[in-house]
Amino acid sequence: MKASNMFAPTLREVPADAEIISHKLMLRAGMIRKTASGVYTYLPLAWRSIRKIEEIVRQEMDAKGGQEVLMPAVQPAEIWQESGRWNVYGAELWRVKDRNGRDFCLGPTHEEMISMIFRNDVRSYKQLPQLWYQIQTKYRDERRPRFGLMRSREFIMKDLYSFDLDEAGLDKSYNLMYDAYNRVFTRCGLNFRPVEADSGAIGGKGSHEFMALADAGESAILYCDTCDWAATDEIAGREPLPVEPEEMLPMEKVDTPSCGTVEDVAKFLSLPTNRIVKTMYYKADEQLVIVLVRGDRRINEIKLQSLLGCNELELADNASLSTGGQKVGYLGPVGVDKIKIYADNEVPLMYNVVVGANDGERHLLNVNYQRGDFRIDQTADLRYLEEGEQCPHCQGHVKLARGIEVGQIFKLHTKYSDSLHVNYTAEDGHERPVVMGCYGIGIGRTLAAVIEQSHDDDGIIWPMPVAPYQAVIIPVNDRETELVNTAENLYTELIAAGVEVVLDNRQERAGVKFKDADLIGYPVRITVGAKALARGNVEVRLRQNGEMQEVAVAEVKSWLQDYIAAEIAKCSIN
Repeated sequence: MKASNMFAPTLREVPADAEIISHKLMLRAGMIRKTASGVYTYLPLAWRSIRKIEEIVRQEMDAKGGQEVLMPAVQPAEIWQESGRWNVYGAELWRVKDRNGRDFCLGPTHEEMISMIFRNDVRSYKQLPQLWYQIQTKYRDERRPRFGLMRSREFIMKDLYSFDLDEAGLDKSYNLMYDAYNRVFTRCGLNFRPVEADSGAIGGKGSHEFMALADAGESAILYCDTCDWAATDEIAGREPLPVEPEEMLPMEKVDTPSCGTVEDVAKFLSLPTNRIVKTMYYKADEQLVIVLVRGDRRINEIKLQSLLGCNELELADNASLSTGGQKVGYLGPVGVDKIKIYADNEVPLMYNVVVGANDGERHLLNVNYQRGDFRIDQTADLRYLEEGEQCPHCQGHVKLARGIEVGQIFKLHTKYSDSLHVNYTAEDGHERPVVMGCYGIGIGRTLAAVIEQSHDDDGIIWPMPVAPYQAVIIPVNDRETELVNTAENLYTELIAAGVEVVLDNRQERAGVKFKDADLIGYPVRITVGAKALARGNVEVRLRQNGEMQEVAVAEVKSWLQDYIAAEIAKCSIN
């Protein structure tokens, strides 16, 4: 490609609405343009990289036995109603009507659709297992689209679905995809980590997220500094550590004026926050519940919602609590009836704790569950695991990192088979539900994650496998015939050799071309200048480290082919 014909509208200034580095650089490098909130056009440079990522994905899916299909983005409401997700999925489900008033949605995912295909066309156990995948545009009506391709309303995704006879087959399919995902993200040049994760709106039990480590990541990852355990903070947990028994002291009510927070109470009573039990009221599908957690812990609402099995969960508002002498900040479990009380696993093990008294600005001291001072209807792991705590699996300690979710794999089991009656005829002639899994990769997110990890102050630093072009040739003076002819000849030779190369033949100063080359991130810059050419050489500069050297014009092709092969090999798995 010659730069004079290439559409790459680079920008010198950072767009005002760009918040993270990948968004800024993709806009500045002329890769994407915003069409509407959370909706982007991929320009030629971005689309070349997108296609490379897609090809890596296709190769790895096909290698595991995947078969590519393409399903419609517009899905009838009936299949979502049949699965029970039409009302459950929430406001992110982009609902539309046709001219006859029939309900449809723009697909955020395709579990229902793929299940219908299987139900209609697969009959016998002899046809299993099956792995079907597609690469397609998805739609989610995000409340707050942001960060460019990281959280958009229209995005490209690879989703694969596995169909197996039983749980053993699902385990095999899951492990195949786990390996394939490791290969995909390694080949894309990402520094990533698979972590245990929550299944969210997809459903099922058993999931891993593949996290690209980056400061801009929206997800918190907890990992052990000793063993290989890792999980998202949404599901990470551990059993409570043993507690030394204490003598249970007499309960006492004390005034605690202007102490509406755990920290205020701890300071006023000269106690550590871990001697206090927080009492939180939640609305779970409009049903009021109480949740108890140690004062220095944070309630994990993902775990709580999973325990309660509710569609909507929110903190109860002050108006519904400030009644009958109760005051927000002074609520407690003692004497409460009719409202179900849930507690984190640590709470019933605690002795002589402080809780709100439900009586003006007062607290109760020396409250003990073991003595029967209050009831608990159910205990569970309901808190966030915190950095510095002991690892759930060894004597190591928990560390915290940020990550960008680029892929997730799920064990669906029979969640959709049961609701949609997706069955097969077994060898014994009986019908059985097919056992399913689903596996997604965010193609655009992967592109953005690569840039988040690989950039400097001057622009993008592409890993070779996903770079839009592998090299750029820049003649430093477009009025010097020898330089121009040498650059043209090199360009022709490299194109013929299959190298993806750009000839920057624009009538611009060399400095402008160099800046654009760094901004766009070509892995190799070949500069044709008078001094080096007088020695029969050109100057070669590597984008990843700025290293420069002279290479003989006659040897550029072989040198560049060897370098490209070596860089791609760095991102491969044997």
